[in-house]
Amino acid sequence: MKKISIVTATYNAASRLESLILSVGAQKTEEVEFIIIDGGSTDGTIDIIKRHNVYVDYWVSERDKGIYDAWNKGIAVAKGQWIMFLGADDSLLPDALSNFLEFLSSENSSSYDYISAHNHFVNSEGALLKLLGEGAEWKLMRRMNSAAHVGSLHNKQTLFETVGYYSLDYKICADYELLLRKGPNLRSYFLPKVIARMEVGGMSFSLKAIKETYRIRKQHKTVPTLFNMFLFFRDYMGYTLFKLRKPI
Repeated sequence: MKKISIVTATYNAASRLESLILSVGAQKTEEVEFIIIDGGSTDGTIDIIKRHNVYVDYWVSERDKGIYDAWNKGIAVAKGQWIMFLGADDSLLPDALSNFLEFLSSENSSSYDYISAHNHFVNSEGALLKLLGEGAEWKLMRRMNSAAHVGSLHNKQTLFETVGYYSLDYKICADYELLLRKGPNLRSYFLPKVIARMEVGGMSFSLKAIKETYRIRKQHKTVPTLFNMFLFFRDYMGYTLFKLRKPI
């Protein structure tokens, strides 16, 4: 059994996919598999996958219902104990996989549902805008998606096979909703290293994401209603001020 399955969902991602594949391939081992679920691209994405098929263990190209539907397909075919999700415009930092594999070799790693680390949030020129990720402790997660999802590890057995796959009711923050299903019983670990780089432009950092986060907290009743409204306006103002300080 593989230790880590990396799942990437793509759709017309030819302009960015190659750099991701190379960042994975440079540190891929026999303990890691790489899965690409494509939504029926027509821009050359498939040609890139075929050109680098030495690094790709499984891929398929067919219509889907969005990124979380694609991820669910990836989970279903994954052979790893731990599943990592990377976007086509993300990249793994050097030694990311070796850092995770070293930790997973410890005796207690299998007791966790979720393992996360830091992400670098960069602009289109590669300049660092923000360091993301504070871990997934309940005292934080009940208020916000404190964990950096890109490059984090999900225990296939104790997480997905226990609480189910990603909900298609959410288009941006279903990763947050899934982790909240375990509530305070989520067994998480934070690795104090920078694992991945994500570039500005994705929907995960947007007003739509803030609205979805509000809806998810409401669904799971993680905080009182008035406090949920306060958190929404806090996040809205924080997003607005961040854009003013650092144009993106």
